[in-house]
Amino acid sequence: MVRRFLRDGWRVSACARSSPEPSISAGAGCSENRIFFSNCDVADPEAVEGFVSAAVKKFGAPDLLINNAAIINRCAPLWEQSDEEISQILDVNVRGMISVIRCFLPVMAGRGSGIIVNFSSGWGRSTSPEVAPYCATKYAVEGLSAALAQELPAGMAAVALNPGIIDTAMLRECLGAGAGAYEDAETWAGRAVPFLAALDVCCNGKALTVD
Repeated sequence: MVRRFLRDGWRVSACARSSPEPSISAGAGCSENRIFFSNCDVADPEAVEGFVSAAVKKFGAPDLLINNAAIINRCAPLWEQSDEEISQILDVNVRGMISVIRCFLPVMAGRGSGIIVNFSSGWGRSTSPEVAPYCATKYAVEGLSAALAQELPAGMAAVALNPGIIDTAMLRECLGAGAGAYEDAETWAGRAVPFLAALDVCCNGKALTVD
């Protein structure tokens, strides 16, 4: 997504637990005035506050806030999941998303515009065995997004987005080699970024899917 947004002329602030590929900004042929990266664990509220403060200082309030940080539980029945595993997935997938929203929203609301996209999942609208904790977090994203949409001031919107099935490291944890049957992240981004860029306030409260 970062490469495609940069190629389309956007300025991008992004965070990740690990350092980004050096090729991202170089490959997009852009300068530092169009991209800002920071290491950040969204499960740490103080780290989120630091990232948001730096991002806002660099580029101001975002036009489009994409909440896509998530982890998945190891495939096993719910009663075999440990308290630590369940706490971690809740901290990243739900509390982390809330922290990002709570930090960015005041500056977006102060400007009076902005779209918030919270990544849900097909498992936020349906279920499968052995991924109950993950399903629980993505159902939470759906409810969080719908409720937030009712609270936002005029000029803003919040949506829950099912990105579809993408060949990522997370999918390989569930499907193994079978994940290769689905499109890779870069191919998906070629369709998804224009879709995301076109979202407006008319989408507020909707549960959307990247077809």
